[in-house]
Amino acid sequence: MQKSTFSVLGYLYGCGRSILLAALLIQLGCAKNGDRPTAPPPEVATVTIVPQMVKLTTALPGRTSPYLVAEVRPQVNGIIKKRHFPEGSDVLAGQLLYQIDPAPFQAAYDSAKAALSKAEASLPAIKLKAERHHELLANKAVSRQDYDDASAALDQTAAEIEYWKAAVEAARINLSYTELKAPIAGRIGKSNVTDGALVTAYQPAVLAVIQQLDPIYVDVTQSSAEFLRLKRSIEAGQISAAQKESKAQILLEDGSVYSQEGVLQFRDVTVDPSTGSLNLRIVVPNKDYILLPGMFVRAVVQEGQAENGLLVPHQGVTYNAKGQPYVLLLDQSGQVQQRMIVIDRAIDNQWLVTSGLASGDRVIVEGQLNVRPGATAKAVSCGDQLSFARRGCDQGGA
Repeated sequence: MQKSTFSVLGYLYGCGRSILLAALLIQLGCAKNGDRPTAPPPEVATVTIVPQMVKLTTALPGRTSPYLVAEVRPQVNGIIKKRHFPEGSDVLAGQLLYQIDPAPFQAAYDSAKAALSKAEASLPAIKLKAERHHELLANKAVSRQDYDDASAALDQTAAEIEYWKAAVEAARINLSYTELKAPIAGRIGKSNVTDGALVTAYQPAVLAVIQQLDPIYVDVTQSSAEFLRLKRSIEAGQISAAQKESKAQILLEDGSVYSQEGVLQFRDVTVDPSTGSLNLRIVVPNKDYILLPGMFVRAVVQEGQAENGLLVPHQGVTYNAKGQPYVLLLDQSGQVQQRMIVIDRAIDNQWLVTSGLASGDRVIVEGQLNVRPGATAKAVSCGDQLSFARRGCDQGGA
């Protein structure tokens, strides 16, 4: 009996020690959890949206074309005696290009001049005879018929003089046409005829082509939809129309920027039904002949300007599953908010936002993956969006 009593007491003592040890461990664990510090909110980089004047441009594809083009064709029949220009050279307006054999035209000119001289030489005698017949008719010394014949001879001689004057002028013009001169200044291409070739007046085949390349045209196309969008934006007051002489920057085929700016000369008023686009023509200086006719280029044309444009760095814009853009904002209490936005276009490495943002909004541009809407975060400012675009976001900065 005594042995059983000791066994029970030993069992109870062991259980008591186990319970006490477990209680101490639980209390110690609770104390440690209570003393553990809470994690700080994640840091995010932000930029503050500030309205600013933004120049709006659009890049349009196009090709170059000569400022002036002249096709050299003969205006009289004849044999080419000599070519007076090097192929591919620059020529001046009025410079002699081809010489057609002038001999037959010189003979025709001389013949017409001789006939004119003959008619003019006979005029004084015929005129004097007519005057005498007039006096004699008054005294009835000659018949009326003789007087009429003398008057008719005078009129006929005067008419012949006018005829031969016109013939001399026509012969002189034809003689001058034997010298084919450059109608414009520019660069002449290859000659399609050689010395000794027979040419005919106003023939379809050109002898050579002259192109004026300084300045040069850049003809670009703009879709009618883009034109309507721009017009509606101007009418709504979202942007201001460009100046009368809008500047245009030219991008060459290799992506380099052409050194000279062009000026928008006109915008066509007719839409091409086959392409749904309208034409714009830009005049560009081309002193060094870098631009040649037919080259593919892109023209960055100034459309206007947004007086209070809102720009957001590309890093600050995210897209949802539907492809809709949104930004994460940090409000004054440090809470993250999601805001859907409407993007107009890219301006360098920023987006021009037309809806969804307001002045003073703080857009998160780095650390978006560490936060979610409704959570809290600590802002580390990157300054305004312009400085961010230039130097990137420095989380160590103010």
